Amino acid sequence: MVALGALISATRASAFGPENFSIPSSARQLIVVSSATYHPPGYLATFRTFQRANPSSPWKPVFADWRAEIGSGDLVNVRHFGDHATPTGVFTIGARMYGNEPRPRGLDYPYHRLVCGDWWDEDPYSPQYDQFVHVPCGTRPSFAPWSEALWTEIRAYPYFAVLETNNNPTISGPNAPGAGIFLHHWMDAPTEGCVALPLADLVSVLRWLDPTEHPVIEIGTAAEVGRLPSTEAGVRRDHVQ
Repeated sequence: MVALGALISATRASAFGPENFSIPSSARQLIVVSSATYHPPGYLATFRTFQRANPSSPWKPVFADWRAEIGSGDLVNVRHFGDHATPTGVFTIGARMYGNEPRPRGLDYPYHRLVCGDWWDEDPYSPQYDQFVHVPCGTRPSFAPWSEALWTEIRAYPYFAVLETNNNPTISGPNAPGAGIFLHHWMDAPTEGCVALPLADLVSVLRWLDPTEHPVIEIGTAAEVGRLPSTEAGVRRDHVQ
């Protein structure tokens, strides 16, 4: 994501407990993004998908393991505005998906095709911070210097899902942990905090996600997400581009 403020270094919490990696009992779909350390080489992490029938059922893999791009600021437990890091923890998936391309067939989520004037507000002092905002085409909103004109990002955003990393409540102001963390298209480069997949994998995951299954995404090191079966050795490498 684009963030045009001064960069603020991220620091890790000294007491980042296991509660930050608790999977809600309601979740029946789970994405796990992990790496061996907080500083994965090449900014590449392992992307895995799991599903279960009910809270007492075991998690079962869905797709093959893939590679995903993460932020140039690596993984951090405590993210700060502009650090380009990918936050760790367990996060819900936003209620709507977006993209510059027509709605994919088979998508279960509500979908908004991006048009001129569609922004993601990343101004930490804006009342609409970390939200999708539409303004009239040709209008430059006050939050523009901090934010991203979504309809102009054709390569990154053919489709994307929102990872709700700063909600309930949304923290804004000088201590804002950053905004606009998405699951989007592979960039052949580190992201600015988002998680990115090659297009075919991205579309497969977005079609698989079902809001009635209460999906969540867990991001962290292999040790932090270690309650799930580790399949790091079996990662598919044909999508490392």
